[in-house]
Amino acid sequence: MTHLLQNYGTRIPIKFTHGKDVYLYAETGKKYLDFTSGIGVMNLGYSFTAGKNAVKAQVDALAHISNLYENPLQEEVAAFLTYGDKYKAFFANSGTEANEAALKIARLIRPNAEILAFVDGFHGRTFGAMSATMQEKIQNGFAPLVPNFTKAIFNDVASLKSAVTAKTGAIIFEIVQGEGGVTPITAEFAATLKSFQEQDILLIIDEVQTGIGRTGKLFAFEHFGFVPDIVTSAKGLGNGLPVGAMLVKNEFAAYFSAGKHGSTFGGNPLAMASAKAVLTSLTADNFLAEVADKADFLRTELDEKLATKSSVKAIRNLGLMAGIQLADESQLGQVLSKARAQGLLVLSAGHDVVRLLPPLVISKTQLADGVKILEEIL
Repeated sequence: MTHLLQNYGTRIPIKFTHGKDVYLYAETGKKYLDFTSGIGVMNLGYSFTAGKNAVKAQVDALAHISNLYENPLQEEVAAFLTYGDKYKAFFANSGTEANEAALKIARLIRPNAEILAFVDGFHGRTFGAMSATMQEKIQNGFAPLVPNFTKAIFNDVASLKSAVTAKTGAIIFEIVQGEGGVTPITAEFAATLKSFQEQDILLIIDEVQTGIGRTGKLFAFEHFGFVPDIVTSAKGLGNGLPVGAMLVKNEFAAYFSAGKHGSTFGGNPLAMASAKAVLTSLTADNFLAEVADKADFLRTELDEKLATKSSVKAIRNLGLMAGIQLADESQLGQVLSKARAQGLLVLSAGHDVVRLLPPLVISKTQLADGVKILEEIL
């Protein structure tokens, strides 16, 4: 008997009681090395003292105020994200909400235009974000979807060029297609997207999973020299508290005039207290450089221990976001189950990829421990 809807399917029968560092502990006492970060959320781990203290203090001081009033914490968090005041920020509660805000402002900037998205991309499950999520399993049963969304194949320059028309006003994409199979953007594809931006087509970059240090940069678009018109963020921004953000270039900020969009809880003091602590730590000296160094270590470990195995078809990564594509997709569920049995939590992506999203504070020794388990399984 359950009082819950079954939209998450049959949940994995593990009840976690607490977390410490990069480990989760079940009620049985079993310890799990977490290579998932709660699907890219707990980037600073489960013992992020500065974040915990900030939230505890904020609960005691003021848990909520409406957006009718000034909120200095929002200004402080936004200052970390806006690249020297090049962008203005809107705060929401999740990635899909951030993407809804992005799609709404894109519609205002380019009225009646089409928005191009990519097959196997993922932008959320609310109606606008779902309409931009070109996966049949996500969209099935929800027609009619929001109109004027078109699609092309990710990393296929010819497909992109044929899909862009005079009606195209914006393109939404991820730097790494996470849910679609951990597929990083290619340099050639990035260059083609930039060429369309030069033709006044807006570039909306969904950094919900790739942002907030995941790839060794504040946002992954930095690796490819993008200057996006609109950026979205969430997941790791709050390290466990629900928060999302949409950033838009200053030149377009006036399109979100009073009443055009809003949120009751978006940018609330609790979420902002956590986000400020996250960004303060993330932007400290050497933190992101250390993430990049650990990412190189992880890639070397994966290449040396797994790449030559007959069960592995390919290994892909950008920073501490990695995917192990299996030669036999029917083994995916079994691999995840065997990993859990040996005390390692990993994720799936697409239909044949083992996805790794370890906390950014993980050590090289802990990374090696996780890869060793995968080596034994695969």
